[in-house]
Amino acid sequence: MKKIVLAGGTGFIGEYFKEKFKELGYEVKIISRQMQHISWEDKDGIKEALEDAELLINLAGKSVNCRYNETNKNEIMNSRIRTTTLLGEAIQACENPPEIWMNSSTATIYRHAEDRPMTEDTGEIGTGFSVDVATNWEQTFFSFDLSNTRQIALRIAIVLGKGGGVMTPYQNLVKFGLGGFQGTGNQMFSWIHIEDLFKIVLFLKEKEELTGVFNCSSPQPVSNRELMKELRKTMNVPVGLPSPKWILEIGSLLIKTETELVLKSRWVLPERLEREGYTFTFETLEKALQDILN
Repeated sequence: MKKIVLAGGTGFIGEYFKEKFKELGYEVKIISRQMQHISWEDKDGIKEALEDAELLINLAGKSVNCRYNETNKNEIMNSRIRTTTLLGEAIQACENPPEIWMNSSTATIYRHAEDRPMTEDTGEIGTGFSVDVATNWEQTFFSFDLSNTRQIALRIAIVLGKGGGVMTPYQNLVKFGLGGFQGTGNQMFSWIHIEDLFKIVLFLKEKEELTGVFNCSSPQPVSNRELMKELRKTMNVPVGLPSPKWILEIGSLLIKTETELVLKSRWVLPERLEREGYTFTFETLEKALQDILN
């Protein structure tokens, strides 16, 4: 039976991927902190799972949806470096290592951009804690020189899908009349439908010559103002109060998160994917939201 390994595969993206790969006839092995799966402490179990696997996808890492105090910052950084290092060492120990290793990264690696979009070739790496996490994550990943395993880093934009991720808090804002723009509303929102993310993985898996970094984001990002307008339209809520920055600061304290998640302008284009011939199923936000909410 064909086999794939999902590391950190119990979250929103991991659960979706697991079901999709099972539908395609794959045996799916999951490495996780959860008891029923292969433990991160079980080095032999990880190596055994990776032997003869077609594909390893690493999604592991503490959620960034928290306050950036020292404890959380250390855990966000270390959870990504530690798991990526463990996987690289396990692959090196395999007799028949996975054909491909895809590691999560993030579109947040680029600077706050309201002036122009960021591509793999022309994008400028930003500064700050989130960017440090992304750059260290990618450096750790590419520090492994693996002759028999192809390596691809997925710079993933904000993932939209049914029943999880960011859709729940956004829907709640709109539902309770707070679905206006946030901050200035001019910050760009780069997003991807979860189905396209899965199809991108399959696409890159088949393209045996491809390695390196890929932006995983819709070719049609929108401003925060357009995002909230489209959400209100799809949910049939005519008005929504805007949230200036000072209100967001108070709100983020109360729900223990950071305003950067809403206020950073992520303007990212999937130039390499489109150049290689990938066609998006959900190219526009309108189409994506219709699918997710209706």
